[in-house]
Amino acid sequence: MPGRAAVSLLGCLLVASGCSAPTGTDAATGEIQRTLDRRADALVDRDETGYLAAVDPAADDLLAAERRTYQNLTDVPVRSWEYELRDVDRSGTRATARAELRFRIAGYDSAPVSSARTLELTERDGRWYVSADRPGEDGAQQLWQQGPVDVVHGRRSLILGVGQDNERLREIAAVADRAVPAVDEAWPGTWSGRVVVLVPGSVESMAGLLGASAGSYRGIAAVTTGETRREGSSPADRVIVNPDAYGILGDFGRQVVLTHETTHVATRTDTTEATPMWLSEGLADWVAYRDSGRVDGQAAPELERSLRRGELPAALPGDGDFAFDAKAEELARAYEGGRLACELIARRWGEEKLTEFYRAVGAHERREGAVEDAMNEVLSVTPDAFAAQWRDYMRERLR
Repeated sequence: MPGRAAVSLLGCLLVASGCSAPTGTDAATGEIQRTLDRRADALVDRDETGYLAAVDPAADDLLAAERRTYQNLTDVPVRSWEYELRDVDRSGTRATARAELRFRIAGYDSAPVSSARTLELTERDGRWYVSADRPGEDGAQQLWQQGPVDVVHGRRSLILGVGQDNERLREIAAVADRAVPAVDEAWPGTWSGRVVVLVPGSVESMAGLLGASAGSYRGIAAVTTGETRREGSSPADRVIVNPDAYGILGDFGRQVVLTHETTHVATRTDTTEATPMWLSEGLADWVAYRDSGRVDGQAAPELERSLRRGELPAALPGDGDFAFDAKAEELARAYEGGRLACELIARRWGEEKLTEFYRAVGAHERREGAVEDAMNEVLSVTPDAFAAQWRDYMRERLR
């Protein structure tokens, strides 16, 4: 269940931290940028003294919080850390800076994760110091702001957890390590073949990482986050586990969840605003169930119940049907419907055509006409004809 984003994790190139200041600003902006650059360099260099030197000496609470943040990050393999100033509002010796924090994890991120930050700064003896640091507009917490981060290295996964015992993190790494080759087999194409999984201490902490309310995610076992694709860029994805919902699943359910989310990581560069939810979620579920051996009603129990009532959906699920706050049975029908649509394409036209169709939809400049054009060009079928075949396929598959 992803954010509406588009990215993949590729290879790694060493980059330095720090960014240039925005143009058209006074000299203070350049000094503020240099303060943030020194702070970033110190963190990458594992220089705690240098990192804390950027904090206002009079801000005792912030100093304590930043010391904890630094120590919480001790085991996280940070490769780069940088701040890019967006704008600065200055009033005498005080300033408010809106910046974008960008960081990468060594061995996993070919492009940075971004997080909006708002920083308060104070000038003392000609030097600027950070006196407050909080999430910016639409920003969210980072995992290390929630406590010490425990790190488990899988064969093809990196698990970062807070408030979790090491055995549980290792179990999640084992599941993720099985998910990656399953996705590789189903999705031909270039992606890193590695996944980063965040495991916060609670659903409330998960919501903090997403900048959302906990109520929206209580029944959701995991989500995938990322950023909208930009030309020439592949921002990093994170799979975030809800420890409460994930914890009550059996072995099969946990494997399905992490294989589904890993599919979102692999397909991210081909997923755009033109991609409907039934296709992105349907493909991820199709990959997750592809070798499960589940048949008939086991694969789609809610749709099977609908069939028995004579209430099969007339059309493919809309984006609104995938809202996290929908009723559980309605949300399940949406996922099952999308999965069976992708399964239909894979069985009737072939798995290669399913991949080609997915990419053709995502390559469209806008949502309007994307599915119609791709169905015509790749599957030689109209949307109405496909919907009719999908309904017939559900009857055949679930009876």
